[in-house]
Amino acid sequence: MVPALLVGIPLGLALLGPLFAGAPGGHAQSFTPPGPGHWLGTDFTGRDVWRQVLLGGRSVVLTALAATLLTYVLALPIGFAAALTHRRWLDDLLTRPLDVLLGVPSLLFILLVATVRSPGPVGFVLVVALVNLPDAVRIIRAAAAHAASRPAVEALRLQGESWPRIAFGYLGRSVTRSLAADVGTRLTGVLYLVATAAFLGVGVAPDAADWAVMVDRNRTGLFIQPWAVVVPALLIVALAMGGNLILDSTLRRRAARGRPR
Repeated sequence: MVPALLVGIPLGLALLGPLFAGAPGGHAQSFTPPGPGHWLGTDFTGRDVWRQVLLGGRSVVLTALAATLLTYVLALPIGFAAALTHRRWLDDLLTRPLDVLLGVPSLLFILLVATVRSPGPVGFVLVVALVNLPDAVRIIRAAAAHAASRPAVEALRLQGESWPRIAFGYLGRSVTRSLAADVGTRLTGVLYLVATAAFLGVGVAPDAADWAVMVDRNRTGLFIQPWAVVVPALLIVALAMGGNLILDSTLRRRAARGRPR
């Protein structure tokens, strides 16, 4: 129940919040404490914090979900190809360039890209996915390597089965548990990476309605009007924690069902 609430509240606000935000009201004094007309007070420019919370989740949540999904869309075929190949040069060709990228800190890579050209929303999702790609490929390759060495794979090849059927059909089932465990930690990492980048002004406008931007821009008034910082920060943390708890409980239930067999 608790994990569902931790995920449901920020996710519901991110997806449905803009529908209930209403029209912007007049600007009040900056860092006004909660009161009539402003349930959570006002931010550094005098905007209503509650309205900014309703508007600010969509960019963070959708960007993190899209970047995580794109990471696995790119990583699965590369990881399966590296696990299935018998040619060392092909394995090196697939994995060594990614190892080079793995040595560059994620946030530093995003900042370097931003200095060359400011990425739009789609470009920012692609950059975040590329940053996470090397680690995801290594995990998928390692999880699929044992299954790829079994005689069943050679039997499927002799039967004329296609590569996608062997990779995504047979190997896909073997990496399900490892992939499910990785999704939780990866989504959390992507969420914090997107929030940190937005905190530094990368990927979103500095005055955008965004939870991470709210934390950044309102931190100067933390001790005057803390709700403008605490509420968006708690929503980001709740979404990350809730997602991990749900995936962990799902893996435990699946392990318990499979133990007697």
